[in-house]
Amino acid sequence: MESPTALVSLIIGLPLLGFLLNGILGLLFDGYRKKKNIIGALANAAVFIPFLIIAYIFLNFSGDGGAIHAKLFTWFDVGNLSVDFAYQLDQLSLSMALVVTGVGALIHLYSIGYMADDPGYWKYFAFLNLFIFAMLNLVLADNLLLLFLGWEGVGLCSYLLIGFWYTDMIKSDAAKKAFLYNRVGDFAFLIAIFWIFQTVGSLNFDVILNNLDAFTGDAVFWIAFLMFIGATGKSAQIPLFVWLPDAMAGPTPVSALIHAATMVTSGIYLITRMSSMYVMSPEVMMIIAVIGALTAIVAATIAITQYDIKGVLAYSTVSQLGFMFLALGAGAYTAALFHVVTHAFFKACLFLGSGSVIHTMHHVEHKLHDKGKDVHFDPQDIRNMGGLRKYMPSTYKTFLIATVAIAGIPPLAGFFSKDEILMHTFNMGFGEFAGAMYFLLWGVATITAFLTAFYMFRLTVTTFHGSFKLPKRVKGAENAEEFLHESPSSMTVPLWSLAGLSVVGGFIGVPNFISKTFGGEGAINWLGSYMSPIAADIPLTLSIPAEWVLMIFATAVAVTGVYVSFRMYSDDGQEASDKKISSAFGELYQVWKDKYSFDEVYEGLIVQPTVKFSDKVLAVFDMKFIDGFVNAVAGTVRLIGSLLRYIQTGITSNYALFMIIGVILVLTLLLF
Repeated sequence: MESPTALVSLIIGLPLLGFLLNGILGLLFDGYRKKKNIIGALANAAVFIPFLIIAYIFLNFSGDGGAIHAKLFTWFDVGNLSVDFAYQLDQLSLSMALVVTGVGALIHLYSIGYMADDPGYWKYFAFLNLFIFAMLNLVLADNLLLLFLGWEGVGLCSYLLIGFWYTDMIKSDAAKKAFLYNRVGDFAFLIAIFWIFQTVGSLNFDVILNNLDAFTGDAVFWIAFLMFIGATGKSAQIPLFVWLPDAMAGPTPVSALIHAATMVTSGIYLITRMSSMYVMSPEVMMIIAVIGALTAIVAATIAITQYDIKGVLAYSTVSQLGFMFLALGAGAYTAALFHVVTHAFFKACLFLGSGSVIHTMHHVEHKLHDKGKDVHFDPQDIRNMGGLRKYMPSTYKTFLIATVAIAGIPPLAGFFSKDEILMHTFNMGFGEFAGAMYFLLWGVATITAFLTAFYMFRLTVTTFHGSFKLPKRVKGAENAEEFLHESPSSMTVPLWSLAGLSVVGGFIGVPNFISKTFGGEGAINWLGSYMSPIAADIPLTLSIPAEWVLMIFATAVAVTGVYVSFRMYSDDGQEASDKKISSAFGELYQVWKDKYSFDEVYEGLIVQPTVKFSDKVLAVFDMKFIDGFVNAVAGTVRLIGSLLRYIQTGITSNYALFMIIGVILVLTLLLF
């Protein structure tokens, strides 16, 4: 490619331009805020055009000549630190950018219908474009500092979008919570950046990865570990995952954007980009694998107990991110990226499908109010739903396809990526470092796969099958069914697009053993081959028959989860079935329902002690010492001023005398 700089400028610049135009014009002109067609078209074009450009580069990129670098300008050059606004186009960055802009464009299109009646329409799309701009800087940057700019940018945009309806204090608090938890991880990441620069004198990825021998074993461990802490904040892993379920407070398309394809995958991208460093520290890889598996099963058990449709999907996202980190810890960096891609398809479809349902339930509530009914209910509570497949056929079919995909049922997308992760984890059990632990983690991941199929079909069956439960649960909603309807095409077209990708998306990474069984020795995993120059994967050592056995077993586990869920929930028996599970697991079920009391523990151990320390110590120090010092300085200045004012007599002869005395003093100093 002869001149990538102009193309990269468009990729990066168009979302920023969309943000500036919609933001500034909407801020200055009330009339512009009413031109929703122009606002929506501008915001969508600002993402769709970069998607087309990236697709063009992707299709023409061979990778034989290495990465393509495009420098826009020098950011700053101070001493030994020189940082450019420069971007790197390679297999990893292009794959991520395709997902960000492709899924992002569909979410932008969906938002036109979903946010049509919102008074902050212009501001919403401005923030959405800014989010894409920040995310593209993150995934395309050729140095850590520019990546960190995008890293912090998506954190800011998530704060703005989660708290978009900021007049509601619950939503405002959720935005602050997301912002603060991310800052914890970001601080650790920043220390790692400083350490890297101190060691190699550069923040460019090429320089860092080509000089890994400059790092001592301890330095590799701590840098990798600090980056992982940063990733746990951005990608919602234990112990910093509790912000993500609360992020459901934002508009549903925002939930899809944050949880499916962009912000929460930043940590996986970072570790994959630095994978050559991570394979040098098996201890950190083990920590990543343990945290990933633990996060996956903890979130899955919580999801079983949830009734909020977006809440189930939020904990599902945390669980699937845990799967991705398990893959990273098992040295399966390509498999982790593969799951990022497939997860973007089916999870975006699920979130947008939930938004379609919520949109309709809100419509029902408004119509009942119009008829004079004083009816109030939670439009996100699945216990108020049921039977919606009759009224929302497109939403139901796309939601079901995405559910089958996330459950890991072949041949949909989630089956291939999930199976790769399980296989690589099992394979690491034969390694020299902590092999038995990886076998245990494989068992945990297998149980999580069963729970995923179970809770996702619990959600789907309860929402769309059986009878419509709202009239029975809420007084005054007896005729609510007549107001149920399918969402507009601006919402269903993205759903069908994502559902289609959920069906065929897995074939970009068909496992080698399947390819070799049916395609001969020359057949390869396309994604694995494409990513091989970038991701430092630890190769599989399992035999092909063993891989088939593992795949069949994993599929049987997923199918069992689907079967059990259908048996328990298909006949309007949700609450009764939940009671059966509750009685079977007793106190453990209550622990799941209480979300393991993470928030309460943090409140007791960190928040309240910090508040008390601030009130008892810091506030006193501020008033007695800081304010005391400031007041003393002010008092001294006031005293000197009160003394000097006596020489301001207004008599010209006195001023002439002082001038003469001053001249004499100056001459005396010069002479003697």
